[in-house]
Parts: sequence; structure tokens; C-alpha cells
Amino acid sequence: MKFTNKEVIQFDLDGTLIDSAPDLACAVNHMLTNLARPTFSEDTIRSWVGNGAGVLVKRGLSGKAEIDTDIDEHLFKQSLQTFLSFYKDNLCIHTQLYPGVRASLKILKAQGYRLALVTNKPVEFIAPILEGLQLNGLFEIMLGGDCLPKRKPDALPLLHVCRKLNVTAEQCVMVGDSKNDILAAKAANMESIGLTYGYNYGEDIGLHHPEVVFSHFADIVAALSPNG
Repeated sequence: MKFTNKEVIQFDLDGTLIDSAPDLACAVNHMLTNLARPTFSEDTIRSWVGNGAGVLVKRGLSGKAEIDTDIDEHLFKQSLQTFLSFYKDNLCIHTQLYPGVRASLKILKAQGYRLALVTNKPVEFIAPILEGLQLNGLFEIMLGGDCLPKRKPDALPLLHVCRKLNVTAEQCVMVGDSKNDILAAKAANMESIGLTYGYNYGEDIGLHHPEVVFSHFADIVAALSPNG
């Protein structure tokens, strides 16, 4: 499938551009160790990633993907602060770009596309990670999960980017690895590209019916014909 008449590409971050699970797992386990609680494998914590820091911390406290309803609010806030503080100091220890990401983003930008980043990750972490992985300067707008009252899978972040960049949803395409990305795109009446390699809780991204599904990031370049 070829996408036409697109001006803006909105990208998710974790699981789409970067594999941040190793560093997130270290931060979760640091938090749990501070509480004298059992820690978990990277693979287990990887399956909890994708809904923002607060949800990840609650899953860590619950010890499973399904969050306990009786988590003490004070414990949660204290644990979240421990997690965020450790993660802030260890953002790019083991985090890596997925294959083809940097080169493909540069090609798309050179072709005239405007690039935006829409993630559920707290905004304070975005710029340091992009700088650490040499992606700084590529994105016209960077929107974190704590920038607006609602986050993906709500349409608000995607539509906010449209307003800021003065484009319609039809002129954009959303690229992500999670059902949250695809559901947000559909809620915004925006076409989407699903990626198979990220954090989608073991579920086939195709079940949520993005316009196309790719297993390699570089395939996006071929699907997006140059503007004009």
C-alpha cells in the first residue's frame, strides 16, 4: 500500500523507534528492591510497557499486567518518584534504536515530511533520549504522555499535533507498535502503520486494523511516496 497526500508522520517512541525495555526494567526492579519486594525478568517487565510510567509502576507493584485495585496511593506516589528518579539518571544505558530507524527518519525528513513524536512517556525524558541516540533535530513537535489531559489511545494527542502543525488528520499518518497507537489513530480518523516488533502485550497488531503492518521500520519509507 502507498500512502499519498501526507505531510506529517506522527511516531510513537517506545517499541517503535527505540527498545527502552531494558532500562525501564532496571528502573522497575530498582523501585521494587527499595521496597524489599521480589524483582522480575526483563521479558516480564517488557510485557508491561506501553501505557506510561504510572501504569508501569502500578504493574510492578501488582507483580502482574493486571493492576491491583487496592494499591495504597501514598505507596504508589512514593514508588513512582523512586522509579522516575532512577530512570532519569539511566535513560540510555541499554536502550537502543531499532534497525533502520535513524536512516529512515532522515530520508523521510529529506523528502519533505514533517515528523512529530507522540508518546505516553513523560515529556522530560524525550529530549535526553533523542540526544543520547542521535535523533535530536528530526522532530518538529514532541508530545509526552503528561502534556495533555488525555493520552493514547485517546485521539487528543494526535489531534493536538494536527492543530499545532496546522494540518488535517487526513494529511497525517500514525506509526506505532501498540494497539494504543492504532486505536488513537482510528479515533482521530487518521490512517496508521502498525509495527510487529514492539510492545503490544503479545497481541497481533493487525487485529486492530491499521492500514498496513510492517515488521521492519525501513519499510515505512517505501510506503510513503514523496510529497508533491
